Amino acid sequence: QVQLVESGGGLVQAGGSLRLSCAASGRTFSGYIMAWFRQAPGKEREFVAAIWWNGGSTWYSDSVKGRFTISRDSAKNTVYLQMNSLKIEDTAVYFCAADQTSWSTSRRAASYNYWGQGTQVTVSS
Repeated sequence: QVQLVESGGGLVQAGGSLRLSCAASGRTFSGYIMAWFRQAPGKEREFVAAIWWNGGSTWYSDSVKGRFTISRDSAKNTVYLQMNSLKIEDTAVYFCAADQTSWSTSRRAASYNYWGQGTQVTVSS
């Protein structure tokens, strides 16, 4: 059974940095796409970033490109989201997701069957 456990959220001032971690277990993730989504109060869950487990190719939403970096450590079965130059509008619950989806559908939350419980990120002024 796939389990995803996020950690690393917290309160940070605008302009600061945080690193989120997603510890994955329950199977080998070869061929999977691992992704981060976020959801702010009253808004839909939105795509943030994704990475191919095998080759490490990455892609990002326009709102975080150049500020966030997704990476994975295969030995630790962990995916990271390094968030720099944080803005107030980055405040949300951040979720880790995984599935054998495709690049073309990877930005849709409905493409993922496996989700973590989420970790709160709050950016203050």
